[in-house]
Amino acid sequence: MSGETIEIADIREILRLLPHRYPFLMIDRIIDIRGEDHGIGIKNVTFNEPHFLGHFPDNPVMPGVLLIEGMAQTAGVLCLRRMDAGSRQDVYFLTIDKAKFRKPAVPGDTIAYHVDKIAHRRNMWWYRAEAKVQDVLIAEAEVGAVITEA
Repeated sequence: MSGETIEIADIREILRLLPHRYPFLMIDRIIDIRGEDHGIGIKNVTFNEPHFLGHFPDNPVMPGVLLIEGMAQTAGVLCLRRMDAGSRQDVYFLTIDKAKFRKPAVPGDTIAYHVDKIAHRRNMWWYRAEAKVQDVLIAEAEVGAVITEA
């Protein structure tokens, strides 16, 4: 790294930026933030999360759609950190492309959502995202988001 400062976002900043709350907040912190270009969101998967009551009771597997949501929330924090702090803004899904699920996430896993910016136009961003557990790729997708005034 060429002297670049790496930033982080703790849960307080995530809650300030995103409208999501439990049980739909899918990231606990973001590490290795490099502006709006790159970040790694962290999700600690625990057995007491409500989706495990039905998905699946005898074989708890984190739903793939929630993996995609964690990717999008990580990207959303990167975008919102760069927007004007003077007004309330919300981030919404624009696109989900090239989604692939390779291995399940289960209670006890720590998911790392690696997101890298593909494009940015006006109030829209697109990211390439990978979900990894212990450096093993478990899911991937390209996600797009739009930011609007709340």
